[in-house]
Amino acid sequence: MHDAQDLTQEFFARLLGKNWIAHADQSRGRFRSFLLLVLKRFLAGEWHKANTQKRGGARHCLPLPLDTAETRYTCEPADTGTPEQAFEKQWALALLETVLRQLRKDYEQDGKGRLFEALKPCLMGSRESQPYATLSAELEMSEGAVKVAVHRLRERYRERLKAEIAHTVASPADVDAEMRHLFRVLTRS
Repeated sequence: MHDAQDLTQEFFARLLGKNWIAHADQSRGRFRSFLLLVLKRFLAGEWHKANTQKRGGARHCLPLPLDTAETRYTCEPADTGTPEQAFEKQWALALLETVLRQLRKDYEQDGKGRLFEALKPCLMGSRESQPYATLSAELEMSEGAVKVAVHRLRERYRERLKAEIAHTVASPADVDAEMRHLFRVLTRS
C-alpha cells in the first residue's frame, strides 16, 4: 500500500517537475493515452531500478585495505610552504642526490666503493654521529688517515656540487650565490 502511494506521488512529482506534459502531442493521440504511456515508462524504470543488481551481481565485495591519499596525507606533517618553495626544495634534493651518485661512481671507479659507503654519513652528519675512532677500526685505518679521507671526500663533494651548479647558472660568477641559495632552501623549514 505504501509503495503504491510512494510511486504515485513520485510519478506526479516528476510529471510536473520535469514538465513531461509539454511533450504531449494532440496529433499523436488522446491525452489519457499519453498519460498511460508515460506512467508505464515510469513504472518500468522504477521496477528496473528496484530489481537491478549492483555491479558484480550476487558477488560479495571485499574491501581492500588500502589507504586512500586523503588518509595518508592526514598523517603527514603539515607543510606551510608555498608550491614554489616545495619545488625549490625538491630541486635542491635532486641536485644533491645527483652529486652523491657521481661521487659514489668516482670512488667505485677508483676501487674505493667500500670507503665511500663507510664515509658517506660524514658528508651530512656531525663528527659525533660518526666517530673517527669507530670508522678507523671498521676500515682498518689509522684515525689520522680517516680524518684525511673524510676531508678529501668533503672536498670532492664540494667540487662536484660546484660543477653541477655551474651547469645551471648563466656565468661562473653566479655559482657561489647559487650555492648560498641552495643551502638556504635546504635549511628552510
